[in-house]
Amino acid sequence: MLYAVGDIHGELQKLEALLDSLPLEDNDRLVFLGDYVDRGPEPKGVVDRLVELSRHWPCVFLMGNHESMFLDFLGWKDPAYFGGDAFLGNGGDRTLASYGYFDSPAPDPRTFELPKDHHRFYEGLKLYYVDGDYAFVHAGLSRKALSQGDLGFALRRSKPEDLLWNRSTGDLPHNLGATIVYGHTPSQDLGVRWNEPFSIGVDTGAVYGGPLTAIRLPDESLFQSF
Repeated sequence: MLYAVGDIHGELQKLEALLDSLPLEDNDRLVFLGDYVDRGPEPKGVVDRLVELSRHWPCVFLMGNHESMFLDFLGWKDPAYFGGDAFLGNGGDRTLASYGYFDSPAPDPRTFELPKDHHRFYEGLKLYYVDGDYAFVHAGLSRKALSQGDLGFALRRSKPEDLLWNRSTGDLPHNLGATIVYGHTPSQDLGVRWNEPFSIGVDTGAVYGGPLTAIRLPDESLFQSF
């Protein structure tokens, strides 16, 4: 079985409770849809827990727009890292505080160093992942990509801006031959966004008082922690 986990945003207690509730068995694996940091109380603790988890279970970690902003703020160079000027205004101060950034007499992103295992974690984040009949992205694809008939081509040609930020296409039909599982955009009622067979949105607003959600595939069972 494959478990896909929505946006965590520093909610370590909800992450711990969710992981405790998953009936993981041999050969199970997990996909995390990004946005591990910012806004919530324990961003560094979340990454610590995910690094530890990956030592025991096969895990795929996608990049979220908040990781993109964080790494751009720190001066990392890649087309997927951008928006660093908006990082602090989107809850980035909670992330920096959890890493002890403000404990320095003169905090400076150019000289700040992440723990080595965290550096490897962020460096290994993916923009998308495909497994069987499901494609995993943080936010969405462009309308042009959704009109393609070839999933691999659509993902390879998708811009990071769409994969990390697009909120306009999650509920649209497409001809990609797979169900897109995404985070990034919670519904107003903080529920799962069901739009089968086209997409399933599992950001249920954990940092806004909603649950943290995992969906098990292919049976599409839900697991949540509040």
